Amino acid sequence: MAVLNKVQLIGRLGQDPEMHHTNNGKTVTKFTVAVNRHWLNTNGEAREVTEWFNVEAWNGLAETCNQHLTQGRLVYVEGSLQTDRYEDETGMTRTYTKVVAKNVQFLDAVPADES
Repeated sequence: MAVLNKVQLIGRLGQDPEMHHTNNGKTVTKFTVAVNRHWLNTNGEAREVTEWFNVEAWNGLAETCNQHLTQGRLVYVEGSLQTDRYEDETGMTRTYTKVVAKNVQFLDAVPADES
């Protein structure tokens, strides 16, 4: 049986990325991407909703993303979905899904201060 876990997104960064190093020395950069979805409702009225995706990039890709991405930049993200679990302050187990990026492409012009 074949399996596939692949995500492709085009959207804008919701905030500047945050980079840190794990205890074993790996680099990770986290950022959010907003993707707008448009449709017409049953009355023919245009509707829009913004979906937010948590993204993680690792190692060399993490460093590149941290160096070049800023809030509002348009990006293409390709990766896979991963669900993590954690315990909140009340002891409840919570889950969240993130995109683990394998490829990130910058789709808009480089801001003047980066050139």
